[in-house]
Formats: sequence, C-alpha cells, structure tokens
Amino acid sequence: MITRIGNTTYFSVFTLVVILVLGSSCTKDTSQSTSTSQTSSSTIAVAASENSSASGDSVYIMQPCPRGYSRDSISAASLPSSAAAYLSASYPGYTFSKAFAIVNNSGLTVDYVAVIYFNEKPVAILFDSAGNFLKVLEQRDKGDIEGKGWHDGGRFCDRDGRERDTIALTSLPASILNYMSSNYSTDTLVKAFENRDDSGVVLISKNNGLFATVFDVNGNFEKRVALLVPPGRFIGIAESDLPTNALTYLTTSYPDFVFEKAFAVFNSNITLVGYVVVINSNNTKYALRFDSSGDFVAVKTIW
Repeated sequence: MITRIGNTTYFSVFTLVVILVLGSSCTKDTSQSTSTSQTSSSTIAVAASENSSASGDSVYIMQPCPRGYSRDSISAASLPSSAAAYLSASYPGYTFSKAFAIVNNSGLTVDYVAVIYFNEKPVAILFDSAGNFLKVLEQRDKGDIEGKGWHDGGRFCDRDGRERDTIALTSLPASILNYMSSNYSTDTLVKAFENRDDSGVVLISKNNGLFATVFDVNGNFEKRVALLVPPGRFIGIAESDLPTNALTYLTTSYPDFVFEKAFAVFNSNITLVGYVVVINSNNTKYALRFDSSGDFVAVKTIW
C-alpha cells in the first residue's frame, strides 16, 4: 500500500543555417552561418538526425535570448571544463556539433549552449557561465515555432499526454520477448515505449533494481541501462503523485518533457527513500532520481 506523496497537481545539419528568434532578440554571429536570414526571435535550426539531409528534416532549438545579447560561435575546447565533463558523463559517445557563448550587452559571457548528437539525435544543453547544467533546450518542428510546440502526427506529438509512444507489453515483437525470457527471465516487465523516430524500443523492467533495455527497430538487443535507484522496493505511481518540487525541476530543466513512468522507492523498512522518473525530452529518454523530499539527486540518459 502506498500513501499519496504529492499534491500535483534551429544549426542545420552540417550546413549550420542559424536563425535567431522567440520574443526577444539575439545578435547573430554571421561568421558561423551560410545564410543571412534573421528574424526577431531566437531559435537555432538543426537537422533532426546526424544522418539526415539538411533539406526538409530540420527541427528548431528554442533558445530565448534577452534583447541586446549576442550568441557567439565557439569551439568545443572553449566550453568550460565542467560543461565538457557533464556532456561526456551524461551523453557517452556523443558527437559535438556546435557551441555558443551567450554574451550580454556589457560583453560578459552569461551562459553557454552546446549542441550535440546522441544516438544520431540532436540535443541542446544550456549551461551557466561556470559550465553548470541549467536545462535541456526544447525543440520544435518549423511549423510549430509559434503556438503549442507540436502538431498531431509530428515528431513531438507525444506532448499531448496521450502516450502514443506506449506499446502494450503483449504487443511487443516476439524477438524482444524471447530475448528477455532467455536473458532476463526474472525481470518483471513494466512498460515499453517505441521511439518516435522509429529507431527502436525501450523496455522498462524491475528485478532487484530498475532497468531500461533498448532494442533496435528490428528487435535486436542494443543495450541495458541500470537506472539510478537505491536498493529497495519500487512501486509505480502517477505523475501527480510526485512532490511539487520534483515536478518543478522537471518542468524547468526539461521544458515540454513527456512523462513516461514514475516509481516511489521504499527501503526494507517500508520507508520512502526517493523517486525515479522516466521522461522523454525531445525524443531522448532520461531517468531522473529524486530524494524522498523531491529534491533532484542524479540523471542518467537512457537513449
């Protein structure tokens, strides 16, 4: 039995066409762009996949910039060491694409943006001037820059909360079920998700811990990730059962995230010791751990 615990309540692929947008303005660094296009808002265009052609397959990274600020292109080596360490730890094997220093009207660097590819998908991260993580920047399709940020059938349409990416466990391909039965027969399958870009399936299971097992589009095993949980008992809970401060952290650090699954974690004395939340942020899945008060502890990138 569980007590209710909360009261919830654009860079173009390698051509790197940069357009600046969103409610305020950022002065464009024209040295990094092959286009002179500029508007009054602040976005960055980037190909949706490292292997995609630049035409017709772009998404836009939403990076608002206060009026009078500039976004200056920098190299990977110019990022603060703490930002570089965060990228290596959180996105192992990533490919660097582009980085910017955000400079205020006094000429001081106030933030950094790093755009990388992880599993061939773009991820943009905002860091403060010391290189500390601030948030994963939201992405949108071009036609959704203004408005709610997604449209039915688009790559971000799971933001409507209808869990269109969820696969019934009984509908999983036989190859996946057979693999789990042969290799992790004592796992209890909890939930499965099909990646919006058709790159594969992520299967959440528990077995003296929580795990995310990743399969490619053909049902072949890719990897198994041990999620960030202390030892104990894991009970699935609703998003609304998470503490308010955990929900605030998720909303602030992963704008327009899609809730996938959450667990309350109890120790052997049936005392609540924390929470684990699985989310989708711009088609990249993360597992976040919070303590019993809902304060952030750690994050692991799943896929």
